[in-house]
Amino acid sequence: MKYINTDQLEKIRLTKDNFFVALDFDKTLTAKESTDSWDASGRLLGEDFQKKIEELHEKYSPIEQDYTISFEEKKKAMEEWYHKSLNLYYAYHLTKEQLEKSIAQSNLFFRQGAKQFLQDMYTNRIPVIILSAGIRNVIEYFLKKENCLYDNIYIIANRLSFDENGNIEDFHNSMIHTLNKTMEGHLTSDFAQKLTNRNYRLLIGDFIEDKNMISKKEWNQTISVRFFR
Repeated sequence: MKYINTDQLEKIRLTKDNFFVALDFDKTLTAKESTDSWDASGRLLGEDFQKKIEELHEKYSPIEQDYTISFEEKKKAMEEWYHKSLNLYYAYHLTKEQLEKSIAQSNLFFRQGAKQFLQDMYTNRIPVIILSAGIRNVIEYFLKKENCLYDNIYIIANRLSFDENGNIEDFHNSMIHTLNKTMEGHLTSDFAQKLTNRNYRLLIGDFIEDKNMISKKEWNQTISVRFFR
């Protein structure tokens, strides 16, 4: 594993033209006390739904944070957790209207300074890639509400689709969870073009696995920042 060492870091001068940002959403862009984007999606689906989604969290969250088990075992558990959670939205017939009302009623808010950071990145035309194992619909709705859904932002996350009547449709995309969250294979050619000649990456997250948002071959060009709270 190769990181920028202290000597290298002192030589780096980030300018608005030589780097881009790879940024986690839940508990990174949002505050630690903020609602999780998964939790923000189903608040109107009733107490039974809430009980079942919380039971899944209680079962799988300790596995997610356990670094004594193998990567393969943890990956399998994460896939189970995310698919079971998604299946609950189908079982309880989530609609687009319910989703939007649920987000509006959720205690979802920025980490201190995060909104200003996004505004500064937009003003300086610095590309920002938000990578999340959460729900893209929630992220888009929240950023739009906060007047921060800028055109320099690209979001990689799990997207829920709805038909013309607002009913949830089958999930056709690959599930994004904490262990497979990466830029690779997810950017459009147009947005990837915006990263050309930007030699450095500013990576910000709260989980150690967030380092994988950037390809390993680019770690020696990456400044990583981790929030612990």
